[in-house]
This record gives sequence, structure tokens and C-alpha cells, in this order.
Amino acid sequence: MHPGGKGANQAVAVARLGYPVEMIGRVGSDGFGEKLRAKLGESGVDASRVRTSEGPSGVAVIVVAPNGENAIVVTPGANAQLSPADVDENADAIRGAGAVLAQLEIPFPTVRRLAELCAAGNVPLILDPAPARPLPAELLAQVSWLTPNETEIAGCVAAGEGAGSADPLALAERLAHLVRSGVLLKLGSRGAFLAAKDGLRQPVAALRVEAVDTTAAGDAFNGAFAVGWMMGKTPAASAAFAAAASAVSVTRAGAQPSMATIEEVERLRAETGGG
Repeated sequence: MHPGGKGANQAVAVARLGYPVEMIGRVGSDGFGEKLRAKLGESGVDASRVRTSEGPSGVAVIVVAPNGENAIVVTPGANAQLSPADVDENADAIRGAGAVLAQLEIPFPTVRRLAELCAAGNVPLILDPAPARPLPAELLAQVSWLTPNETEIAGCVAAGEGAGSADPLALAERLAHLVRSGVLLKLGSRGAFLAAKDGLRQPVAALRVEAVDTTAAGDAFNGAFAVGWMMGKTPAASAAFAAAASAVSVTRAGAQPSMATIEEVERLRAETGGG
């Protein structure tokens, strides 16, 4: 068993890279709840805004194939109790953030309220649209960076608005015009593709490593992209930094335990010539 959850994984990814991060979320009143909160603290995440809901914590069963690929079944548990009221209660932290990372393992109305608050305060919102679902235009207009993988991106487009396209790059092109800054399309072992609203189109090379477990590689990517951006890197340089962090993460098992330190990222980039 490993601590996980997309939001928690991304928070740990940021903390392991040495950047300060707070998490807003909910765990259950079961035996997992306090362990999850404690693990966040041990990883350097400020978990003081993680509340406890009566009932079970969120859990996931993950099956990993011999090539490192995975399949996941998630039971949301306390994550389903995170409400728009939780967003409003923590509005001060959100307005004061350099960037906000979010995903869709929490109720959609909560994500929408978060996006409204971020847009009103001009706080960059990085949204990982997983599990995938159609995203309305008004929400996309409040998102700075959308970070789907090539499976999820088709689910982001509403019916009648290009959802029939099977080409992830074409969908990234379309969505790049609807968000505030751009789309980072994660392509697994093939790297990523950056489609910025300002017209920049940049393939991001993957770094060659021996994959053990791809669980949370996308979360490692998102957390590192946010850190790169906060360090003042360009979107393209942030994406290259994120690709290296993701590559480190797939070389070991688990979700949060696989997250990279900045020393590991820079060492891998030096060894592989990854910029």
C-alpha cells in the first residue's frame, strides 16, 4: 500500500522538488485518514487545510503490467465530500497562491467554484482533467493550463464541439484557443506536446529510462511543471523540466514514494542530455 490520490500526489511532487505547497482536501475518519495526512506532512506538504469527513478515505486499486503501464479503479470516499464551501473557506490561501493545481477526482461543482475564484483573483490554475469528462467553455476560459494525456483529451471536448476527432494533437490545438494560456498534452513514453494560446507549438522530448511503474507519472509532470513555472522558467522549459521529473518517477514503484527531488531531476537531465 502507498499513499496516493492525484491531488495529494501533485502536492508531494511540488514539495519533493523543494517548493512550498499547501493542500486543500478531505480524508476519511477511518484508519487511512490520519496516515494520509501524516504522509503529506512527512513529504513537506502543509496539510493543515486537509479536513476529515465521517466515513472512508478515498482508495484506489492499481494493477501494474510487466512493462510498467497501469490500470486504476478509484473509490472516491471522502474526496466526494470536498465542496464549494471548502473552496470558499480557503479562499485566502487560493488568492495568495502563485499557482493552483487541481484535478477531477473531486466533485465537479467544487472544481467550477475553484476556477471562478482563481480567475477572479488572476491566480493561474493548472487543471489535470482526470478522470476525463466534457469541460464547458466557461470553465476552460478560467483555466490557465490544461494537462490531459492522449486518452483523456478526447473526453474534455463536449459533444458537438469536435469530440469526434481521434487526433489528440488536433484536439490540443482546438483546446489551446479556449483556455487562458495553453494545453500540455502528456504523451507518456513519447514525451509531451505544448500548444500555447500565443501560437507556440513545442514537442517535449521524453527522457529514456527503464520504466518500473508509470503510476502517478502524470502527477509528477504536473507538479514539476508548476514548480518550473514558479521558478521563472518559460512554459517550454517548464515542460522539459516536468518531463525529467516524470521520467524519474517511473523508475520506481508507487505514487508518492516515486516523486523526484530536484537533485534527481537535474542528475537525470545531465546524464541523458535532457536540456
